[in-house]
Amino acid sequence: MRRIAKKTGKVKAKPSSAPGKAEKPIELPDDMWERISRKAYELWEQRGRQEGSALRNWLDAEEIVMEEIHEARE
Repeated sequence: MRRIAKKTGKVKAKPSSAPGKAEKPIELPDDMWERISRKAYELWEQRGRQEGSALRNWLDAEEIVMEEIHEARE
């Protein structure tokens, strides 16, 4: 987690809940952003090519792709 200092606006790292334990980083596929982009475009087309919906489409696509990655690892 990160938090922003009120006065300086600098980002400070929040201490880990388990000191001394290194968390294993999550490895994501190299083509993840491309997959999200394709899915977002697909959603945009399915939803009638609505203007102003890019962020919603991207976030929905991100959720779908991340779920696919998660399921593939199980």
